[in-house]
Amino acid sequence: MKKWIVAIIAIVALVLLFFFVKGVFDNSIQLNPVAFKIGPFYIHWYGIVIAAGIILCYIIGSRIGVKQGMNEEHMAEAIIVCIFFGIAGARLYYVFSQWDLYKNNLLEIFMTWHGGLAIYGGVLGALLGGALYTRFRKNCSFTLFQGTDIAAAMLPLGQAIGRWGNFFNYEAYGSPTDLPWKMFIPFPYRMPGYEGFEYFHPTFLYESAWDILTFCVLFFFYTKKRKNHGETTALYFIVYSLGRIFVESLRLDSLYWGEWRAAQVTGVILMAVGILLFVYFRKKGKPIVKQTA
Repeated sequence: MKKWIVAIIAIVALVLLFFFVKGVFDNSIQLNPVAFKIGPFYIHWYGIVIAAGIILCYIIGSRIGVKQGMNEEHMAEAIIVCIFFGIAGARLYYVFSQWDLYKNNLLEIFMTWHGGLAIYGGVLGALLGGALYTRFRKNCSFTLFQGTDIAAAMLPLGQAIGRWGNFFNYEAYGSPTDLPWKMFIPFPYRMPGYEGFEYFHPTFLYESAWDILTFCVLFFFYTKKRKNHGETTALYFIVYSLGRIFVESLRLDSLYWGEWRAAQVTGVILMAVGILLFVYFRKKGKPIVKQTA
C-alpha cells in the first residue's frame, strides 16, 4: 500500500477519534464498557484494548529482536511467562495496598475479574518472570537485559493504548475541573463524595500522552543512543515514573500506603533505582554488539 494512502487513512482515523472522544467528554455520546456478548460471557472493551496493546508491542518488538539474533520462539515463550507473572504482580500489589478489603475473604484475591490490578506491580512481576525465564530456559537466545531493553522500549506504547481501556470504563479520572478538555463522568461511575460534580480531569488521557512521549524517547534511545545492555530498562523507570508521579497527584482513586499515594512512593523509589542502574550500566554494562548483514 502506498504511503500516501496510509497517511490519509491515519488522518481520517485521527479525526474520527477526536470527534468520538469529544462526544464522550461532553456527554453527547455515552459509552458501554461491554463490547459484545458470547453466550454467557461478556467481552469488555477494556480487555480488547489491553490485548491490542500487547499484540502490537509484541509484533514490533519481536521484529526488532529477530534482527538482533533473538529466537522468535524464545521471545513468544518469554512474553507468555511475563504476562502471567505480570498479572500476578499487578494483583498482589493491589491486594497489598488494599489488604483490609481482602484479609477476611482471601478467595477474593483470586477473582481478578472483579477488578484490582496495578501497573507498577505488573511491571515488577513481568521483570521477575523475565529473570526466571532467561535463567532457566535452556539455550535462551538472549540475556535478561537484552530482553528487558526491548520490552522497556515497547512497553510505553502498550501502556498508552491500554489506558484507553480506562476511558471505556469511565475510570482512572481525576479531580473535578472546568478546563476545556474536562470529561463528563456519568453518575453511577462517580467516586463517593463527588456525586455532585459532573466534569473531571481525564487523567487516563494525561498518562496516555505521557506514555506516547516516553515511547518516543525510549525508542529513539534504544535505536540510536544506547551503548550497553540494561540502559533502556533503567531509563524506562526514570522517565515513566516522572510522569506517573505527576498524574497520580490528580487522581481520585489512588491506592494509599498510610498517608502516601502508593504509585508516587513506588515512582520515587524506581526513579532513584533507575538513575543508579543507568549510571552502573553506562559504566560497567555489557556493550551492545551490532548485528551485521
